[in-house]
Amino acid sequence: MSKDGDFYMNPAIWIAIYMPIFIILFVILPQQYVMQKKIILKRKKKEGLEIMTNEMLKKYIGKNCKISGGSYGINIKGKIIDINENWIEVETNKGNNIINAEFVQSIKTV
Repeated sequence: MSKDGDFYMNPAIWIAIYMPIFIILFVILPQQYVMQKKIILKRKKKEGLEIMTNEMLKKYIGKNCKISGGSYGINIKGKIIDINENWIEVETNKGNNIINAEFVQSIKTV
């Protein structure tokens, strides 16, 4: 075989190439998500902001609202259908969406 053929057959080279990608996608990024969540909760407690609870959110069921998640890029406009545990189900023009209430920064009725 030629040296070029050895490159494609050597498993050590494939591991060296794809292992860092695997680590980034399946180890580092999920940990960052968890850390961001903890930081937001800690900041809310420190500032005295109230964490979204089901009791607070239930008064918006059946109303058209604009839901914003701030830096997470959540901006949804629609009718809140249901609130179960920590999830908000919203009916929009494009279909139903489910949002984690921990990442909601504001809800405004439209």
